[in-house]
Amino acid sequence: MGYLEAIILWFIQGITEFLPVSSSGHLELAKVVLGDNSVPQESLTFTIILHFATALSTIVVFKKDVLQIVKGLIQFRWNEELTFSLKIIVSMIPAVFIGLFFEEELASFFGGQVLLVGFMLIITSLLLLFADRAKNTNTEVTFFSAVIVGISQALAILPGISRSGATISSSVLLGIDRTKAARFSFLMVVPLIIGKISKDILAGSINFQSEHIGVLGAGFLASFIAGLMACKWMIAIVKRSKLSYFALYCFVVGIVAIAYTLNG
Repeated sequence: MGYLEAIILWFIQGITEFLPVSSSGHLELAKVVLGDNSVPQESLTFTIILHFATALSTIVVFKKDVLQIVKGLIQFRWNEELTFSLKIIVSMIPAVFIGLFFEEELASFFGGQVLLVGFMLIITSLLLLFADRAKNTNTEVTFFSAVIVGISQALAILPGISRSGATISSSVLLGIDRTKAARFSFLMVVPLIIGKISKDILAGSINFQSEHIGVLGAGFLASFIAGLMACKWMIAIVKRSKLSYFALYCFVVGIVAIAYTLNG
């Protein structure tokens, strides 16, 4: 994979990682439309680099909130910082459970499952549409809502279910303030990404070859910049109740994916 291809591919994935359109679903569609060779065989290493870049962009955008979480865990006094940190931890439990105990089963959902992606994109579309029309969104994140949002994050492991779309939509439907819903949605995934990267490093899954360093660097930079842009953009979109545009996009892409499979 060349530099230009790496920049384009990871820039797109960096954006879709934050926007409610399912980055995993788009990657599965890309495999079918462009061919498996369009996605690098060193996908694990590239994916880890991508996730690290998007996690870093989240930390940069929410640096004050990240410091609040770290401060709460270090001091471990029952205050606002610790409460927020514990809510983040609680929200991670469903995804961690599924990731640890159903890793092999989850793998079967990937590998050109266009029909599945199509139906899941339609579900994402409906979630976004309902969330966009939600009223009375002015409450705080509670421990109960953190669990519910955590479950929606776990379900978003399926290709076609947008993680940000599912978590933000479920938060808004629970009555959580839109800006706080987006903030919580982006922050709750950072520990999961860091944990997954650490697990892969310890397992020796990352293989850096000298000839790929330049391409990895280009991909990392593209993903980081795209992540910064998409993260800030998504916060503004949620605040202004403009999720319906993404709902329409996901619905159209979902229908096209289903029609492509049935006519193939």
